[in-house]
Amino acid sequence: MASPPTTPVSPKEYDIVVTTASDKEDILNFLREFFFRDEPLNKYLDLINENNPRCKDLEYFSTKNIDNGLNLKAIHNGKIIGVCLNDLLKRGYLQDPPDEHEITDPKFSKIVRMLGKVEVESDIFSKFPDSDTAMTTKILTVNNAYRGQGIAKELLNKTREMAKELGAGFMSVDCTSHFTALALKKLGFECIYTLRYADHKENGEVVFKPEPPHESVTVYVQKIM
Repeated sequence: MASPPTTPVSPKEYDIVVTTASDKEDILNFLREFFFRDEPLNKYLDLINENNPRCKDLEYFSTKNIDNGLNLKAIHNGKIIGVCLNDLLKRGYLQDPPDEHEITDPKFSKIVRMLGKVEVESDIFSKFPDSDTAMTTKILTVNNAYRGQGIAKELLNKTREMAKELGAGFMSVDCTSHFTALALKKLGFECIYTLRYADHKENGEVVFKPEPPHESVTVYVQKIM
């Protein structure tokens, strides 16, 4: 467990920089400590535990585009205190060939199937007929000891700046966590899609039953002005 900083971190005391391929292991170590175990669906499925301390499929999909020039890390005193992992989407991306990586973890495959369903049903580009490019944030998380100090907001602000430079018309974030959804709502994002976990079934059985207040996966968007 990380200990809290002795004093609050001000914006002048941390830097936000683009990640490179050499950051992959540091990013993974950060996610292992502050994201993978606590994400509501991972936690419900017991995806990571003492007997299985790593999910290689999860790690692959989280960092496969780490060197795309769109991913960000917040650095304080030489250590990572937050990450924002992003990608660009083009209209019609759902017709692109699927990733050839073979998923071997049956628990993680349940998450991938549901997120695939969310992508199709949310149909984000239909909400923005004048935009052919979007910036999507796949993972946004901050070291527990540094939360509540605006770091996630600044990571998203930097993401928005990059998206605008690249001609993206809007930003998109899939939220499996109630708390992430609340944060995005406060930042002016609009919820355009909701799938209640109780309504998502396979073979007639509800797949995910995470602890309250996590009741649904949502998709939030924001037009880039």
